[in-house]
Amino acid sequence: MTGAAAEPQAVRPRDDIALMAGYHSPQLDVAVRLNTNESPLPPPAAFTEAVSAAASTVAWNRYPDRQAVELRSKIAARHGVAPEQVFAANGSNEVLQCLLLAYGGPGRAAAVFEPTYALHAHLARVTGTVVAEGERGDDFTLDPQAAAALIADARPAVTFLCSPNNPSGTVEPPSAVASLLDAAAATGGVLCVDEAYAEFSPHSALDLIDDLMPLAVTRTYSKTWAMAGARLGYLIGPAWLVAELEKVALPYHLDALKQAVGVAALAFVDDMEARVSAIVAERNRLTDRLGGLPVDVWSSGANFVLIRPRHRDGAEVWRQLVDRSILVRDCSSWPRLEGCLRVTVGTRSENDSFLAALEEILA
Repeated sequence: MTGAAAEPQAVRPRDDIALMAGYHSPQLDVAVRLNTNESPLPPPAAFTEAVSAAASTVAWNRYPDRQAVELRSKIAARHGVAPEQVFAANGSNEVLQCLLLAYGGPGRAAAVFEPTYALHAHLARVTGTVVAEGERGDDFTLDPQAAAALIADARPAVTFLCSPNNPSGTVEPPSAVASLLDAAAATGGVLCVDEAYAEFSPHSALDLIDDLMPLAVTRTYSKTWAMAGARLGYLIGPAWLVAELEKVALPYHLDALKQAVGVAALAFVDDMEARVSAIVAERNRLTDRLGGLPVDVWSSGANFVLIRPRHRDGAEVWRQLVDRSILVRDCSSWPRLEGCLRVTVGTRSENDSFLAALEEILA
């Protein structure tokens, strides 16, 4: 370069990316954090000891097992499927991204049913996939006939069904899942049931997994296994679908320590189930207490509760909670969720702090 220093030139991203907002959750320094649906309870101390032992065996100078054979085999054994039916990645979000990289893209569509997990539509757009939006009812339940009609009309390559639904907590009945699976199969598409909160719920789509049906079920270690810090998730589906996902995943994308941590966690199923039971009991207590306040409360099958303060601006209630060092998720600007707040189930003391603050604000 000669002469005066030139002004740096911004390189333009794709036009659709330039107009896109990222998907982020606020991270604030507060005493009570109930905004990201993390487990309020950590794994047992024995798990931490098992992780330390696993770390000592990692061959750090070698690439990890690209096929994650042991991890996939352990997950498969837990769910009664074959290892070839399991795909593991860095959080269920990377699983979803790989699904869209394999089956979405320009000239293809993905269907979602709003309001629902925003990352489904966001990842679709990031991969150049058109988004076909269906709607849930006022109570956030899904009309299977309307959903099937959308699939028949848009012919999406991937249909996303979140159950329990985030942010409403709605659990889809098995009949609705079966109806959407039939609709997706009839149009040559894949039905992806996002079950990030499945262990808190009475139903799962895993019973419908079959190598002849285009069904994929995604799970995460972040919520029920209390391992949000590890970023590990997986998909269970037909072996032919898993084989396509392996083509689009980056080489050695799942590091050796993460694989070992995922294996170690599966030795603590009893602890996980006890933790889930405690959270469900606390969710029910929280819901009962909220029912006595001037807020609308939706029934939840997850580890969070969606509420809407009556006669008060939801965003303002959120700000006043932050002023009291309590952080919940402000959903008030999301489509169909005007005035709504999503509250993660915390410990009993955290929930009591939230309830006391909310009572004070709404008084």
